[in-house]
This record gives sequence, structure tokens and C-alpha cells, in this order.
Amino acid sequence: MTEQEVRWTADRVLALAPDAASRAAGTEAAAAGLWSEAGCSGSGTVWGLCRGGGGAPYRTVVDTADASGAAYTCGCPGRGAPCEHALGLLLLWAGGGGKVPRAEIPRWAAQWVAGRRTGAGEGRTADAAGSPPRAAGGEAARRRAERRAERVTAGAEELERRLTDLFRTGLASAGQAGHGRWEETAARMVDAQAPGLATRVRELGALPGGPVRLLEECALLHLLARGWLRRDLLPEGLAATVRTRVGLPASADGPPVRDHWLVLAQYDTADSRLTTRRIWLYGTGSGRTALLLSYGAAGRAPEIALPVGQALDAELSAYRGGAGPRAALGERFAAPAPTTVRPSGTSTPRAVARYGEALRDDPWLDSVPVTLDRVVPVPDGDGWQLADADGDTALPLSPTARSRPGLWRLVALSGGAPVSVFGECGHQGFTPLAAWPEGPGEAVPLC
Repeated sequence: MTEQEVRWTADRVLALAPDAASRAAGTEAAAAGLWSEAGCSGSGTVWGLCRGGGGAPYRTVVDTADASGAAYTCGCPGRGAPCEHALGLLLLWAGGGGKVPRAEIPRWAAQWVAGRRTGAGEGRTADAAGSPPRAAGGEAARRRAERRAERVTAGAEELERRLTDLFRTGLASAGQAGHGRWEETAARMVDAQAPGLATRVRELGALPGGPVRLLEECALLHLLARGWLRRDLLPEGLAATVRTRVGLPASADGPPVRDHWLVLAQYDTADSRLTTRRIWLYGTGSGRTALLLSYGAAGRAPEIALPVGQALDAELSAYRGGAGPRAALGERFAAPAPTTVRPSGTSTPRAVARYGEALRDDPWLDSVPVTLDRVVPVPDGDGWQLADADGDTALPLSPTARSRPGLWRLVALSGGAPVSVFGECGHQGFTPLAAWPEGPGEAVPLC
């Protein structure tokens, strides 16, 4: 068996996607029912026809023998890096089970592969780190970006019409319609090459809290759609955030920063399509807080794992374009090692103020990373809060925190004495992820 005949793993496929929204959209596109005439050759070519937005199916071809990682072409209007149809086809192929069988390559796919391998074919390329495609030329790249922007604009306008219809008929009708209404709208946003909008729409179908909570999230969704439609009038920083939130790819092209990065926390969240791992790091020299994101197909753990409480000598490169503290892990110079360094802390009022300041740059931000210094966990009716040991203020714990066993580890660690706590501070409260006793001691994971 040649190297090209070895099927990729789902982790390797998902590493091609530039962001979380693209990974989610690609995992959705891996549904076997969307594809027809799918097949693979022994020379590294995978192809198939994907049902699109009501017209002719999209012809999708991926050349896994490309030296840069994967070259692909797709008939969809989007020009991502790569598009969700290429990701979906590769995931379907990686899953095996006869869904993408060995077959004779059709003429339309063979012509593209032959043209590409002889240097005459047009296509898009993504490497294994998910970097942007190498465009055939600046003008071609500009036209592709314009076509995608037009597609996203059409999706945002359609979303505005659907939200208007929802408010006209009343929020109660949304509950009666069930998940189907949101899934259909999300599918339209995927066709519009706006996976970020699709993800937020889909989350509305499982939103707890009744009409009030639904109204809040619909308002944020409306704000995002309007932000895209009027992005030319926004400050550049906010416009970049809108582009990222809508689902346009961002890349980790910031300058590498070498530091001893303290691993503050690591935890996974999962749905039916994707497992997402979040790793929070603190630069012991730079004082920067950074977030690593990694992904695995549903039911599979992501590849990156780091020991909480230890420090890693490594380089990180920040994602630009409104991606917040997210960074990519670069070269590692030594294995993780124990450290006595802790992140600098702040008070509960300052933590709330920091979240408010961050909302000015990103109104859709759920939380910010914060370390609280000298706080005590105390009960508050049916919930809990972290009270400042040296003041009369406190932060309520989020519903997520109250349901985790880490709450009781935090209470036991404190024993009524002040502790330092790292976590995420947002509109639902504070979610503790790690804690340190007041005296000497290692970090205690809380997630």
C-alpha cells in the first residue's frame, strides 16, 4: 500500500480548518446523505458530489498527494481555506466504512488533478496547520474574497428577514416550531459561507431560560448581522471582530513569542459534531494570557494535551483579526516542568470592569480570563460566590461552575481562608478553572 492510499485520521483533516466555525461546518458536511458518487483512488484523489443550496450539487475534489498538505477544488461559492465541503468529504473518507469506496476516478475530477499536477490546473491549497491558501495571484484572490463576501452578505440579509418574521409572530412561536426551524436557518447560513452565523443560529434551538434569554441571543445575532452589513462604517478593530465572528478565517501570523508558559487550565466541551479542547496559558515572563484551541471529531479527544500547573518553554503565535487571546503553539524547547510562578491576581470589581472593557471591542464575548486574588468561596442562597477577603464585594459563580465537582475541591482547598482562583468571568458569572492556596502550593485543577 502506498502512502497516498493510507486514509487520514479525523484529527489530521480537522487540522486543515482555519477556525472553530469552519470545523463545525465541515463536520456537518460529513453527513453521508449529502454526498453522491463519492470515491477515492489509489493515487491520493478523493471526490464527490455534495448537495448544496437547492441547485446543482457541488463538485468537490481533494488531492491528498499535494506536497503542501491538501489541494482541493469545489463548485461552491465560498473560498475558505478549505471550504466545508472539502473538509466534509475528507472526514467522510477518513471515517472509512465504505462511504467513500475505491473507484475509477470520473473524468471531471481526473482533468482537474492532471491539470494541477502538471501546473496548469486552478485550485486551492491548505497545509496541515490550516494556513490560508496560496492564491494563483493577487487579483484572483481579491475576486474570490469578493464572491465570498457577497455570499455572506446575502446570508446576513436573509437572517435579518427571518429574525424580523420571528419578532412579528412572537417569540412563543419559536418554541412551538422546535429545533427544525433553527436547523433549517442554520443550513442556509452554511450555504452562505457564514459558519459563525450558522453556529449561533443552531445554538438558539437548545437555549434554556425561556423567551427572555432567547430575546437576548436574538438581539446579539441581529447585531452581528448588522455589523457585517455595515462593516465598512466600523472601526477596523471591531470590523475584524465581526469578520471573525461571522466565520471568515483568521490565521496565527503574529510574531512568535518565546516564554515559559504556565498551564493554567485544560478542559473539553463536546457536541454531536465536535470535541473542543481549551488550554489556558500564562507567560511567566511576558505576563500574557493565551488560549490554545484544538479539536477532535465527535467522541475523540483532541491531540494536544498539557499538564496543568507546569510550565512549558515554547513559542506561541497570536491569531490576528479579532481572535482575542487565541494563539497557536509553535516550537517547544523543553518538556513541561514544575514551577512556583503564579499569575498576578486582581479584585472582583476589577474583574467585572475588565469584562466590560472587553465587550467594547467584542460585544459577542462570553467571558474573559481573570485571576482573582484573595477570595473566599461562600454560599449565597441556592448558589455560591467568591467574596473578596479584603473588601465587601463578590462575584457569583456561573451555573456551569455550580454543576461541576471542582466547586467542592475549591471549597475544600479554601477551608474558609483566602485563595487565588483563575477562571472565566462573563455575563453568567465566574467559572473557576484552577486555584492556589494562600501559602506555598501547586495549582489545583477545578475542571
